[in-house]
Amino acid sequence: MSDRNPGMELDLEWVSRVRVNTQAVLKRAQQIQGRKLVKKQWEAAWLLRAVTCIDLTTLAGDDTPSNVHRLCLKATQPVRYDLLKELDMHDKGITTAAVCVYPSRVADAVKFLKAANSSLAVASVATGFPAGQTPLETRLEEVRLAVQDGAREIDIVINRTLALSAQWEALYQEIRQCREACGDAHMKTILAVGELGPFTTVYKASLVAMMAGSDFIKTSTGKETTNATYPVAVVMARAIRDYFLRTGHKVGFKPAGGIRTAKDSLVWLTLMKEELGDEWAEPHLFRLGASTLLADIERQIYHHVTGRYAAYQELPLA
Repeated sequence: MSDRNPGMELDLEWVSRVRVNTQAVLKRAQQIQGRKLVKKQWEAAWLLRAVTCIDLTTLAGDDTPSNVHRLCLKATQPVRYDLLKELDMHDKGITTAAVCVYPSRVADAVKFLKAANSSLAVASVATGFPAGQTPLETRLEEVRLAVQDGAREIDIVINRTLALSAQWEALYQEIRQCREACGDAHMKTILAVGELGPFTTVYKASLVAMMAGSDFIKTSTGKETTNATYPVAVVMARAIRDYFLRTGHKVGFKPAGGIRTAKDSLVWLTLMKEELGDEWAEPHLFRLGASTLLADIERQIYHHVTGRYAAYQELPLA
């Protein structure tokens, strides 16, 4: 990953000046969705890029060591070898960006990846995911335990109450402490935008999270009723750009929740490229949080190579 964002002093004056023009945001999001997407070999290349940006995720109540094992195998070989060989990409080391699991499954994932001789990172959600409604001390301890078990990335959730009641100082301090608890592990801060209301609040929460030292800001837990949407991504991307112009520090972006089709992943990459530039279409600054997306991307690659669509049972499950 790139140099980390060290954060900065909380600048409440900057936060209070924020105003977001809703109509302009919606118009921009529509423009990006209306773009013609790449075709043929360019589409295959972009889809493989999308694969390398996926945090392959399982966050279910019935997760067991065996389905985490299967997820890890899929992450290390996300696209069938014969398809990659046809594209002359079989020796390029294509894997997903990380495997994302609950804290209690981190040790399993680390063990399986080690056994597979893979250097793939394990990401863990923490801090009372998905609601974040547990005492701060409990949330911080959860981060420490996940890092102790070998998680190299931590996806924390913010305390939405603090954002909704504009307690920016308190939110900043909580995220700062989470960053400390992460140690060397990279921290992705989930804003749960579906529960934050207006775009202005989303923008302010994004700024505060970056000032507090987040390496990434992430849209959603995937458990809210509204998850990653393009308008919200435009708002968060503009906050990332402003923060970069002000501080020189690059913060990554991760949409999550409801991203299921290969076409979706191309629109997300286009949005990153247009709003933030080429570097934000790389895994060190862009991640897609997804559990079912990979299956559709692999089907599209299969179609590109063979001219027909595979039945789902012809491709290995994640």
